Amino acid sequence: MDFKEIKELIKIFDKSGLSKLKIKDEDFEIALQKGFDTQTTPAQPQTQVVQPQIAPANAISTETKEEKIESEKKKGEYITSPMVGTFYKAPSPDSPPFVKVGDVVSKGQTIGIIEAMKIFNEIEAEYDCKILEILVEDGQPVEYDMPLFLVERL
Repeated sequence: MDFKEIKELIKIFDKSGLSKLKIKDEDFEIALQKGFDTQTTPAQPQTQVVQPQIAPANAISTETKEEKIESEKKKGEYITSPMVGTFYKAPSPDSPPFVKVGDVVSKGQTIGIIEAMKIFNEIEAEYDCKILEILVEDGQPVEYDMPLFLVERL
């Protein structure tokens, strides 16, 4: 069958009282259907219930001394992203980063850049602080209010 014949077949099928038509001729096969098949039932969504695991009251903590020290050390304040975009540690790929872990920065000092819609926005320290940790990688996408730096206010 060529294209013209198929178009003509569809016109005739649309005007007919038939709801289904299937034609098979050697390597060619076509199936036409009007409306919905009332005998077919839609697939039901399956849900899976997950039971929460509750540790017994007398369970021993598996947190090691080093992990406790690390979590104590992580206490500080966060400098968060003011927008959605891509974070950069330096003004250009061949430049040194604005800050490194351990640096002491002054209020208003640039500590990173976020590119949003082809515009580069400088991220400035909100107060005098020491950089304890840089929480994002260079070139990483960031969300609004996402923590970028862990700092200790001075």
